[in-house]
Amino acid sequence: MAKLYFRYGTVGSAKTLNLLAVAHNYERQGKGVVVMKPAVDTRFGSSRIASRAGLEREADLLLENQTELPPGLFDSCHCVLVDEAQFVSAFVIDQLRELTAARDIPVICYGLRNDFRTHLFAGSRRLLELADSIEEIKTTCACCNRKAVFNLKSVDGKPTLAGPSRTLGCEELYLPVCHTHYLEKLELSADQLHDLLAEPEETI
Repeated sequence: MAKLYFRYGTVGSAKTLNLLAVAHNYERQGKGVVVMKPAVDTRFGSSRIASRAGLEREADLLLENQTELPPGLFDSCHCVLVDEAQFVSAFVIDQLRELTAARDIPVICYGLRNDFRTHLFAGSRRLLELADSIEEIKTTCACCNRKAVFNLKSVDGKPTLAGPSRTLGCEELYLPVCHTHYLEKLELSADQLHDLLAEPEETI
């Protein structure tokens, strides 16, 4: 049976570039690929998937929370690729899980694991529950050479823990950071961070 993969990383870890490279490799071999993304992601256009390295392509399907996957879309498909999977609903992810079994098609989902307050996104949580393979796409902290594990959000140049979890942006809004610099930039001790984040805020 084909597998459901979750490949996660912080902002700036080249997740989308990885996705586009996988799509290119399949198509170079004459194999069909279906590429999806959540409709809420309009940073580069309503249906465009783009990496910061300059590569891009159009999505074959935009995903809403209650999207039902059209069976005919996968008739000549050898692989399904999903960008920004953290914003995909559990309803859709359950269908992707079933797709691997019913059609024997691998599904590779790329996305963030945690929001800027370190809490799991709903889509990421469901993928962690269901995926056959969970792989980290690594990058370094923007402030040092340690591995980045958190996404640091800034507003007007000042790091913050305020605001909704679903705020779309690029490097000017989010930076990949290690644990040490996450605390340092927010001017928090580990105990203060624990107290602040004990109760997750509602995601929008």
